[in-house]
Amino acid sequence: MKKIFLLLSILCIGYKSQAITVDYSLKMSKPQNHYFEVMMTLDELSGKNITIKMPVWSPGSYMIREFSKNINLVRAYDENANKLEINKTLKNTWVIKRNGAKQIRIKYEVYAFELSVRTSFLDATHGFINGSSIFMFVEGATESKGKVDIYPHEDFNTITTSLKKASDSIRYEGAKTYQYKNYDELIDSPIEIGNQEVFEFDAAGCKHTVALYGVGNYEISKLQSDMKKIVETTSKIIGVNPNKKYTFIIHNVNDGQGGLEHANSTTLSVSRWGYTGKEYNDFLSLVAHEYFHLWNVKRIRPIELGPFNYDQENYTSLLWVMEGFTSYYDELILRRAGYISEQEYLQKFNGTLNYLEASEGRKVQPVAHASFDAWIKGYRPNENSANTTMSYYSNGHILAALIDLKIIAKYNGERSLDDFMRILYRKFYLKENRGFTEKEFEETLSSFLKEDMSIFLNDHVYDTKVPDYKSIFENIGIKVELTLNKKNSFGASFDKSSEYPKVKYVRVNSKAEDAGINVNDEIIGINGYRVYSDNIDEAINAFKQNDKFTILVSRDGILFEINCENGIYEQPIYKLSTDFSSEKTNLISYWLRTVN
Repeated sequence: MKKIFLLLSILCIGYKSQAITVDYSLKMSKPQNHYFEVMMTLDELSGKNITIKMPVWSPGSYMIREFSKNINLVRAYDENANKLEINKTLKNTWVIKRNGAKQIRIKYEVYAFELSVRTSFLDATHGFINGSSIFMFVEGATESKGKVDIYPHEDFNTITTSLKKASDSIRYEGAKTYQYKNYDELIDSPIEIGNQEVFEFDAAGCKHTVALYGVGNYEISKLQSDMKKIVETTSKIIGVNPNKKYTFIIHNVNDGQGGLEHANSTTLSVSRWGYTGKEYNDFLSLVAHEYFHLWNVKRIRPIELGPFNYDQENYTSLLWVMEGFTSYYDELILRRAGYISEQEYLQKFNGTLNYLEASEGRKVQPVAHASFDAWIKGYRPNENSANTTMSYYSNGHILAALIDLKIIAKYNGERSLDDFMRILYRKFYLKENRGFTEKEFEETLSSFLKEDMSIFLNDHVYDTKVPDYKSIFENIGIKVELTLNKKNSFGASFDKSSEYPKVKYVRVNSKAEDAGINVNDEIIGINGYRVYSDNIDEAINAFKQNDKFTILVSRDGILFEINCENGIYEQPIYKLSTDFSSEKTNLISYWLRTVN
């Protein structure tokens, strides 16, 4: 697929790229109003005009979010506090007429009231900053270094961030000062401001700081022990931890949303009561997932993902590697660390495999396309998405396993996907300090396996061919059984959040689609009898294959009957099991091993 990649190198007219200084101050005088007050101070200026911009997206979350929508009036002043002319020229762009100023101060406010890992939030309990939604940048000067003076509200006592404290860490009264080496580092370093609980642990030669916002049923001593174990197990995959310090910011909320990776930190949004039982293993899996990203995505990466263009989408067809491989490893790390048994791991893997192969969208959308179209499809699903799209997380997860098993079989248990990831890390990050292209990924994999992987990738990455699971798994002694689960199915599912059911999904090629049932149709009755949300499934499931019935629907306020017929749905079910009668039990043990 043709790549779309634009370097962020467009300079203002009359403005040469140079190492200017860009400092920020951040205040929150009325946190209950949800406004961060930001001031940028620009020094060592030249040229006629200065252009400043707000990012439109947040790296790691592939959707245009239009952060400039939250900015109030932007003002600019010279060193003598004289107001400078400033004009908004694009949705996220402002041009300042310098008028000979040696220093420019830019002031603006940002409304922050969306608590997610990819946005910013401020209220009377705490403030959270995801940099791309708060800090503007100077066009042509994203390599400039600077400082950030944070003035926490008087009710907030603690600041947690991976940014390094400046040598003059308290430059101004009431402020704490941090420094950054370039704009990428600034926005890649989330900041938590409040009264969060903080603890530390050392693991893999790295000091880890953990900040917990919100009440929860966690135990600090258990988190210290378990997170340390996850970090050490994860670090053994590549064999070297590139960080000396790493920061976890954890938001304990009612409905956890997942995590977002950064080079030296991560933000996790988790259920506040999810620190026991199965949910606790899910939490540890999330820790493993985001921690592995400090290698895979932040350092081992597609060439398109850095340096970033903050003005528009940054397309890549390799998110199946970045997110899919990471999803594969997060469960494998739990197995290697001893938190789940072999059978529990295989059961989880079975679930992912069966979800993938039972999905209609898997037959339509190649995983490379799912990666590329994350901006317009993956992050913007509609009522038909399940029929036409597939998650590059799940599909990439299974492909990572298949590649891992091919490596294990090829080298008789002496090498694995770990070794391939180490090659990518050493070759492209350490040696060449850049990302890789799709072709380079294919060539590196083929070279490592000593076989042409282009057919495998063409079939399963750029097309939708179902892999030969049986032969690949049996190569390491894992049995694969495939059955077709046949069941009566009309092919519609319902929103039952109110008294009366509404259609929320119609499966492609189903009897519901054939009959003309639409999403948002309100189901009034079936065969002349009134139905409600609490009995709609029972009413539909009472029909067998080829049974005919009528549905009374309300569509846009108009009532009419639709003649329907029930059908049958065949769902492929894979079952994996260990075959310890096989001569390849050593390969099974190597794949499902624990790591001391």
